[in-house]
Amino acid sequence: MRILNFAHPLTEQNLREIEALTGLPVKDVAEIPSQIDPLEPLAPQIETLLDGLGFTARQWQTEPLIINLPSLNYSAAVLLALLHGRMGHFPPVLRLRSVPVSLPPRFEVAEIINLQAIRERTRRKR
Repeated sequence: MRILNFAHPLTEQNLREIEALTGLPVKDVAEIPSQIDPLEPLAPQIETLLDGLGFTARQWQTEPLIINLPSLNYSAAVLLALLHGRMGHFPPVLRLRSVPVSLPPRFEVAEIINLQAIRERTRRKR
């Protein structure tokens, strides 16, 4: 499985937590800087980040991916829309949480959110 990381670097402990939750080995972590130019349109900037990964259409649709979303909410929203278009479904995303009373501050994997399952479950409420 690959992790596309648009946020702070993940630790070795985080990777072990992800492997424990998914039952799959992490074979690659792509560290993708998600800084944007606030004076320029956002969607083309995020699309350029994704294009830079060099994935084929087949890879987007078949590679097991987990996304660590960028912190900027607008970037995260656009990223999810672009990923859905390329993948044909919503990808799973990481949710990290701070470890209480840790010095220096540390983060652990709280859960992996299955956005596609949430979408499918919610469709029944239409």
